[in-house]
Amino acid sequence: MLKKIFIACLAVAFTNFLFGQVTWPAITQQTKPWTRWWWQGSAVDKPNLTASMQLYQQAGLGGLEITPIYGVGGYENKFIYYLSPQWIQMLGHTLKEGKRLNLGIDMATGTGWPFGGGPLIGAEEACRNFLFKKYNLKAGEVLKDTIVYIQEPMVRAVGNLIHEMHGIYKVEEPKGTISEPLLKPGAKPPLITDLVEPVFANKNLQALALDQIRFKKPIPLQTLMAYSDKGEILELTNKVDATGKLNWTAPSTGGNWELVAIFMGWHGKMVERAAPGDEGNVIDHFSAAHLKKYLGWFDKSFKGFDLSGLRGFFNDSYEVDDARGQSNWTGDFFNEFKTRRRYDLKNYLPALVKEQRDEQSLRVLYDFRQTIADMLLDNFTKPWHDWARSKGKIVRNQSHGSPANILDLYAAVDIPETEGTNLTRFKFATSSAHVMGKPLASAEAATWLNEHFLSSLGDVKLILDKYFIGGVNHIFYHGTNYSPKGDPWPGWLFYAAVHFTPANPFWKDFGTLNAYAARCQSFLQAGKPDNDVLLYFPFSDRNYQPARGGMLHHYDGMEGFDETSFKESAEKMLEMGYSWDLISDKQMQQLQFVNGKIKAPGGEYQTIVLSGVKYLPLNTVKKLVELAKQGAAIIFHDGVPSTVPGLSDIEDQQKQFDALIRQLLFIRTNAAGVNNAAIGKGMFWEGREIKYLLANANVRHEMFLADNKLQAIRRKINGGEYYFITNDGKTAFNDWVLLNTKLQNAVLFDPMQQRSGIAKTKQGDNYTLDIFLQLAPGESCIVQTSGTKLTGNKFPYTETAGNAIAITGNWELKFLSGGPVLPQATKVDHLKSWTDLSVSGVKEFSGTTQYSIQFSRPSVAADAWLLDLGGVKESATIILNGKRIATLIGSVYRVTIPAAQLKPNNQLQVIVTNGMANRIIDLEKRGVSWKKFYNVNMPARLAENRGADGLFTAAKWQPKPSGLIGPVTITPLKFMQ
Repeated sequence: MLKKIFIACLAVAFTNFLFGQVTWPAITQQTKPWTRWWWQGSAVDKPNLTASMQLYQQAGLGGLEITPIYGVGGYENKFIYYLSPQWIQMLGHTLKEGKRLNLGIDMATGTGWPFGGGPLIGAEEACRNFLFKKYNLKAGEVLKDTIVYIQEPMVRAVGNLIHEMHGIYKVEEPKGTISEPLLKPGAKPPLITDLVEPVFANKNLQALALDQIRFKKPIPLQTLMAYSDKGEILELTNKVDATGKLNWTAPSTGGNWELVAIFMGWHGKMVERAAPGDEGNVIDHFSAAHLKKYLGWFDKSFKGFDLSGLRGFFNDSYEVDDARGQSNWTGDFFNEFKTRRRYDLKNYLPALVKEQRDEQSLRVLYDFRQTIADMLLDNFTKPWHDWARSKGKIVRNQSHGSPANILDLYAAVDIPETEGTNLTRFKFATSSAHVMGKPLASAEAATWLNEHFLSSLGDVKLILDKYFIGGVNHIFYHGTNYSPKGDPWPGWLFYAAVHFTPANPFWKDFGTLNAYAARCQSFLQAGKPDNDVLLYFPFSDRNYQPARGGMLHHYDGMEGFDETSFKESAEKMLEMGYSWDLISDKQMQQLQFVNGKIKAPGGEYQTIVLSGVKYLPLNTVKKLVELAKQGAAIIFHDGVPSTVPGLSDIEDQQKQFDALIRQLLFIRTNAAGVNNAAIGKGMFWEGREIKYLLANANVRHEMFLADNKLQAIRRKINGGEYYFITNDGKTAFNDWVLLNTKLQNAVLFDPMQQRSGIAKTKQGDNYTLDIFLQLAPGESCIVQTSGTKLTGNKFPYTETAGNAIAITGNWELKFLSGGPVLPQATKVDHLKSWTDLSVSGVKEFSGTTQYSIQFSRPSVAADAWLLDLGGVKESATIILNGKRIATLIGSVYRVTIPAAQLKPNNQLQVIVTNGMANRIIDLEKRGVSWKKFYNVNMPARLAENRGADGLFTAAKWQPKPSGLIGPVTITPLKFMQ
């Protein structure tokens, strides 16, 4: 399957180059955007599945990811247990219809998130944590306490909690915490005494919506170790009887003794947002045996079943520790640690659990964390990938949030997936795709983009552009609910979404956004990434820092790296137009120096930057020196690394480390604050200012784009390059700009309005390429460069040939579709929001309205005309003299019309669609019950939109502006030579 993906991406680039220079790449199932498809309660049926999928296909979606979640009230008799024979029948029908409609299908490896749940995951397979007790004895004493740890009971249920935003989607300071969330007014959690083990045996789990549960019971002892103040260490585990009594007397000659007991508890995390049949314990992610048992559930259910229509399996972000405490243990941890770190952790338990950390304690803690990271990679991510591969399937994984080097987790899967709104966060997933040669990097797109019902297609377009700039080339909207025909509007909804559903009025124009995304991705899936800098991810430095609230750090973008040189360098390089990918220690070992470039499995780079790094593994230092001797440029920004991490073989490792660093004889250069050290054929650079270091190392940049607020990403194709460029500024760009390429020919593509042609270019300084661009704020384009002279039509650049002329008169308004009822047609002589009209039903109306007007062609000579709609809420289709011109979704509502299409007298129709908000406001004010969902139901993004029941409400909202606001103008244009 991965080979097919690679070939498809490669074919796009070669086809575009071989069959004509001004040619759009083919649009395929893979280049189209996909969507997460929530099956609420898995209460699906074949007729509604077919009807829904046909709508998705018609809207221009390329594929669906099936993720079952909690159910909908009133449909309990239609719930289908996950992986039951009936559920497999529904999957089979979906795969069959996917083939017929050319819709790709992925499925989550479970329901909700994280992995786990169902009848097979009991206490033995559930996620675990470790707890400890300390005891002190003097010589000759016997311990009077028992070696027993009673787990304190606790239970947390989602339905009783106020859902506040934490982490990447936080928009205001929450009052509760992840470990201690706020309770809804008057709400009480279920009584632990009313629940039984195993969790899956409890009745009505959908209504309970358990989030975390711990039963009161003794937890098993893992080890008991004794440490004397004279340095003697003894293991006493086998001297503890079944009652917890220690049958041992401290030796009379041994001095004072400290005893440390390690117990293995039950972390208690439940699968979040679980669908019927998959409620229950999250699995132990550090045990390959427990993962195998969980995946065996799928093997049994899939036996004899045709999976040929399934592309792959998906895993959502880690989120095991979005709970009280952390899952940080597994039953075989001591053996795993000893094998991987080459010393016995039992001999260092006082250092591991020490509150006031010293150097040795920090090194032991680092090794503990590194072992957790290794197990998550080797015992979970890789075996899951191997399991999918055995079925001929790929895997798509959100590695962020894990207590591991997420670059390595992303590297172990076929399609790394990111989410959120921060560009540097995206690059953790996309970097691994770029460095390791993975054709696709996906994004869970538009999650919590705004408060419910307020996001427009134009808003989504802007965040898609940001994903594209960050290296994403495979969009998954978040998301689309299966909703049966006949369910009262607004149908079935998910709580953290923009609501890409046919019930949303913007669905009418959704295809325009999808066509735009497909065109962009057809370029961005072609060729190979063409970034210039490898930025080292300082995992060891972060893993040396003590954590608040647990033993582990969790890695999610730049979280935890505030005020570090690493984060500063990443952001500064983007600001200055330097393109970079992150790289891990493991990935570093695969680098080579070939033909003057640092070659990774997936691309070529000019330099490696290490910013503010103190702790550096020995193998990484060896690799850097090896690459430099072969000719590479290595940059140490803000200090030279000084020590190896961890405690294992520390003396020998540090000795080798120091010897390598001593080879670097740095001398001052003519550039202030920049030092270098020649070694072999290459060079190490060192200094405090990343700007000067990169300049002296002669690293390629696109500074001229960045200085003009034009963000860009570049890909290398056969014989040329693709630049995706977007105007991130607040003013229009209408000028020449330098592209840092030696190729002197270019084609310009407008992916929104599908215009293309030979670009206006000239040779820039140092044989670079100057290109003329016209981009309004929020607009994007693609530039294809070439080393050969291009032929074809020229791109239709325009400039104004006169003043804007207002289109005025009586506008006829006709409400075409939507609800709750269609207002009566009317006329206006002044454009304004339709909610301000004196017509019954307009304030609560969500839907589509047609504006019509007659106007005469202005008596001005023009090659073309710029029709500007002014303000639009939210999308508009323009029809001129019966011919559809364009659908505009924002943020720009202007279109160029050829002069020949304007007649002496013209009929202009503008068909405008708003969003869901006004109709929702009406439902709220009338007290109509539409928030009918189990589990988290429908929480608010902002506290100001939270009702007395703790859920979202729009009851206090005023109607949102809707329709054609104007002013509508037409401006004469002439084509630029």
